[in-house]
Amino acid sequence: MLRVIAIDGPAASGKSSTAGLVAEQLGWAHLDSGALYRALTLAALDNLGEEWPAQQVIALAERLPVRLVLVGGKFKPEVAGADVEEAIRGDRVTRSVSMLAAIPEVRTWVNTQQRRAVAGGGSAGGFGGVVVDGRDIGTVVFPDAPLKIFLTATPDARARRRLFQRGQEVDGELVRRESDALAARDAADSNRRIAPLKAAGDAVLLDTTAWTLEEQVLRVVELARQRFPK
Repeated sequence: MLRVIAIDGPAASGKSSTAGLVAEQLGWAHLDSGALYRALTLAALDNLGEEWPAQQVIALAERLPVRLVLVGGKFKPEVAGADVEEAIRGDRVTRSVSMLAAIPEVRTWVNTQQRRAVAGGGSAGGFGGVVVDGRDIGTVVFPDAPLKIFLTATPDARARRRLFQRGQEVDGELVRRESDALAARDAADSNRRIAPLKAAGDAVLLDTTAWTLEEQVLRVVELARQRFPK
């Protein structure tokens, strides 16, 4: 059996936080698919300027290389051998990652790297399996994953969580602006031509609007233990 838990959902739905804690509780590895897109975006910004022909991006990724490395139960992104986990979270990368992720050839390359990472990082790496989070994991990357979760919450709830994580004051105006930005991102992700954001037909839908992070982690762990009995 393919030992993968696919967790998808819109921006700021808590996918990565949930996936990381679920993996920790199960003794599995964790792969954040967005980290590889971000690492590739960082490499393109640093080496290709503003023009990103698909084949040049992929050639750059192979040459540097851009890759995922399993460290202590988490797949971390590296560019030319350097850990870029912190660098990829800045505004510079955030502003450009959606543009790069919209390139079909880039998506194909990233999906291939994720499948290779999972093939070598599950039981072969001493873990029970791999928890993978993103926006098209259950629909495109691992459509045969035995357990697929789709997390969602209202834009307002996600806006409040994001502001809290940033350490910003959660006031009405900031929430409104962040909520509007997330709703726009949802629309763009859901209507893109390549791998649109949507729940897989057999995904378990979890509306976490009124849940704490601990509650959603507990629910996913319960589902995992039902689906993957020891």
